[in-house]
This record gives sequence, C-alpha cells and structure tokens, in this order.
Amino acid sequence: MCEAPRLGYRDGPSASAAAAAADVDVVTTGGHRRIPAHSSVLASASPVLGSILERRLQKDRESGKPGRSVVRIRGVTDAAAAAFVRLLYAGSRCGDGGEEEDDMEKHAVQVLVLAHAYQVPWLKRACEGAIGARLTADSVVDVLQLADLCDAPCLHLRGARLLAKEFAAVERTEAWRFLQENDPWQELHVLQRLHEADMRRRKWRRKRAEQRVYVELSEAMDCLDHICTEGCTEVGPAGRAPAPAPCARYATCRGLQLLIRHFSQCHRKSCARCQRMWQLLRLHSALCDRPDRCNTPLCMRFKQKEQEKAAAKAGDDGDKWGLLVKKVKAARVFSSLANRKQTSTSTQC
Repeated sequence: MCEAPRLGYRDGPSASAAAAAADVDVVTTGGHRRIPAHSSVLASASPVLGSILERRLQKDRESGKPGRSVVRIRGVTDAAAAAFVRLLYAGSRCGDGGEEEDDMEKHAVQVLVLAHAYQVPWLKRACEGAIGARLTADSVVDVLQLADLCDAPCLHLRGARLLAKEFAAVERTEAWRFLQENDPWQELHVLQRLHEADMRRRKWRRKRAEQRVYVELSEAMDCLDHICTEGCTEVGPAGRAPAPAPCARYATCRGLQLLIRHFSQCHRKSCARCQRMWQLLRLHSALCDRPDRCNTPLCMRFKQKEQEKAAAKAGDDGDKWGLLVKKVKAARVFSSLANRKQTSTSTQC
C-alpha cells in the first residue's frame, strides 16, 4: 500500500506531482505501507533521518539501484508511522488544528517515542503537551515510565504533580498493582521521588515560615523605634504624652506596648515575657544606626557589650545572633521597598 503524506501535499494533480517528485519511500513495520517522501524535508526535520538518508542515498547511487531509496521506521504501528511523517511535513504548525491535531490525539504516545529517537525537539514538546493534557490517575504510572524512557522532563513534572496530588486514586489503579507485582524497583523509585517532593514542600513551607518571622521582627523593630521616639497610645518617651490616636501598625504596637509595661513592672528573675523583651532590645541595638544618641532603653549598653564580645571572639552565639541580625536587616530592606512601591502606585492612581 502506497500513500502520500497528506499534510505535505494538496489533493488533486499537485498531490500526484509531489508524490512523483519524492525520492525516498518510508516503509513501516512489516512493509505493509510505503509512504513517498522527500529526503530534503525529512533531513531538515530530523538530524538522525538526515544521517540515515545520506548513507542510504550514497549506497544506492554507488550500487546503481533503480527507484527510490527506502527508509524503515520500526517499533510502532503503521498508522503512527504515517502520522509521524505527516507531522514532519506539517512542521511546527502541527498544533494549529485539522488532521495533524487528530494525528496528535490518536498517536501522541508513539509519535513521542519516534520524536525522541529521531531527535525532533519541537514535535517532542508538542507530544508532551498533548499527553499531559489528557493525563489521568489511571494513566499516570505508564506516562511516568514513558517520560523517563524518552527524557521528557515537562511530561515527567506534570505526571509527578498529578501522582503526588492523587496518590490515593493511583494506588487503586491496575497499572500501580502491575507495577508492584512486576517492577518493585520502579515502585521504590516512584515512592522515593514522592518522598523527595514532599521534603521539598516541607522545606519551602519552613522557609516561608522563617521569612514571616523575620518580617514580623522587622515590623516589631519599627514599632519599638516609633514607640520610643514618637510614642503611641499607651507608652511613649519620657516627658511626652501618649499619642491621642493609634498608629498605622497598631496591632503590633499594642502588643509591644503591653510587653514594655510588663517589662517595667515585673521583678521575677525568670520571666519568659521579660526575656522576650530583652531579646527585642538587643536586636534593636544590633540594627540601630544612630551612633550618638538613641531613645530606646539600653541601646548603647547592648552596643558596648556586643563590641566587647566581638573583640574577645566569645562563643558560638555570636554567629547565630549575627545571622539573625542579617536576616532581619534583609527583611527590613524588602519591606521598605515593598511599602515604597505600594505608596508610589497609590499616588499615581
């Protein structure tokens, strides 16, 4: 059976002329179908086919063999091989609809294997998208194995996300039971990847939680500076009455004012709230950029102690504390930039 790649030619006389101008025949598995094609089109689409055609055409010329040269595509069905040739003729517009879209829908898995074997990257990406769009819990195990064999990272990522999201449904599928019974190493590999993905998510959440803590400490430093310099509704600098109206960050200022009032009245030696206030005052002194005078209590004393510790190179705590100070400084910078951008946007509006 002989046919022309329909996407390469039009119907009618031009199709016959194009088929007559073809210089190679693509023969499918078993030799049941011969597809006339142009070596220039196949070679430009695939470097592997180009190398095969170059050797084949040279061998046929040297032997004086009449007729078209033959290129065999094995390992897939005849329909899939024909679809592969048609998609090569369609080029990168194979997703524009029409017959090439039907070919992609029917033969995407086999065409992906051929696109990987013959190094056609644009067709490989199109097949990954077509398979990923129809991915389900029943097919995800087979698709993951296919993605590993064909080196398809985008398809593998989509499959891994679906597997992690719907693992309970995947465990009930026939493909997963078959994998457990016949390929325990692959099952272990899949479970390890799920564990690694879960560990990455936990690490990301932990980082986000740490970043929120640094932002909250940065906001607490701003509020402490505001309370000790300008004063808020309940606590203010010496000789100045409290502010009549709450500030913009009153939720944070309110808790900090209560902590300051408790700190000034508490006389217990081991008090968790007082220890928290000591740490906030120490953190303020590390972040304070006023070299001469600061209204925050104990700021200069903490600075002197830190300088003495730095000179004596005492303990490991300095390294941990220095890291905390750097993190809070970075959070303050990012917060100020975000507030500045938000203010400029609101002003333009």
